[in-house]
Amino acid sequence: TALSSSLSLSSGSDIRGFTPFKFSVEPVDTLAVRGLPAVLNCSAASDAPVRVEWKKDGTFLNLVADDRKRQLADGSLLISTVVHSKHNKPDEGVYQCVATIDNLGTISSRTARLTVA
Repeated sequence: TALSSSLSLSSGSDIRGFTPFKFSVEPVDTLAVRGLPAVLNCSAASDAPVRVEWKKDGTFLNLVADDRKRQLADGSLLISTVVHSKHNKPDEGVYQCVATIDNLGTISSRTARLTVA
């Protein structure tokens, strides 16, 4: 295609230009249902390797310690089973996707509120 050929031409250039780094998908406010899965979408686009992390209510999530939440290959956050009761609302809150390229910088997505119906 024309797109792939232009990309291969520019990657062979001797001039090291600006590294494009932006979100191609950002999370949106989501209404989840208790007991069902929920996904907050996020994807960062760059030629360089991108590390994506998630914050909930301003604090980075520890996905290793949480067996219900995991990050998908594209950077999106999957909550396998939404938990919600009168006194326990661990999944409801404001989420944000944070993407980092080492030695370049970090960008933060818009915030998205997860509400449980």
